[in-house]
Amino acid sequence: MKQSSQAEKILSQIAKNNTKLGDLRAIAKEVKKDHKLAMELWAAMHVHARHLAILIMDKKQLSEGVVDRLIQDMDENTASERLHLIDWLFANQLAKEKKTITMIENWQNSPSSLKRRTYYYYQTRLRWVGQVPPPNSEALLSTIEKEIQEEVPEVQWMMNFTAGQIGIFEEKYRQRCIELGERTGLYKDEMVAKNCTPSYLPQLITIQVEKEKNRKRK
Repeated sequence: MKQSSQAEKILSQIAKNNTKLGDLRAIAKEVKKDHKLAMELWAAMHVHARHLAILIMDKKQLSEGVVDRLIQDMDENTASERLHLIDWLFANQLAKEKKTITMIENWQNSPSSLKRRTYYYYQTRLRWVGQVPPPNSEALLSTIEKEIQEEVPEVQWMMNFTAGQIGIFEEKYRQRCIELGERTGLYKDEMVAKNCTPSYLPQLITIQVEKEKNRKRK
């Protein structure tokens, strides 16, 4: 794809290694929505260009075919970059349109690990945004209990996070989620930075439940 002068100018701006996500958001705020430019930037493959492309995409043009191509293109990036890109795509675009939400609801058993990850990210988000927990927690938790240890790492982590949110916000499932963590031992030995919440379910749930209690007392 031949790049426009606007795309070339932006790419020269963001090519530096010290470019931050905040810098990309500032550019996106100036550009606003421009799907054609987004596709030009996406084609450049550079991770900063793809982050920016996601911010200025037109979510109404994100059919399942388009999303499939974006996911396929993510294989051109490193493993850590592709996870950040798929999560960024969900948070900034897919989560904001009824049509794409409907697509995500059918991704639980997708052959694509990034689609399965996004399905669980969506389920996690439903629980932390302060709404009444959706009615599928029992079925969802049963599936996680059965499949989490056999899942690939990028989906496994998000499944674990979903179980954590169920345990935090739904007391009737709390002990079950804690026992899931104890039984699998996932992330038990994970080293976490100071002031960061561990992923090991017994610790994650205990810490976050206490934070929720303190928040409600204020």
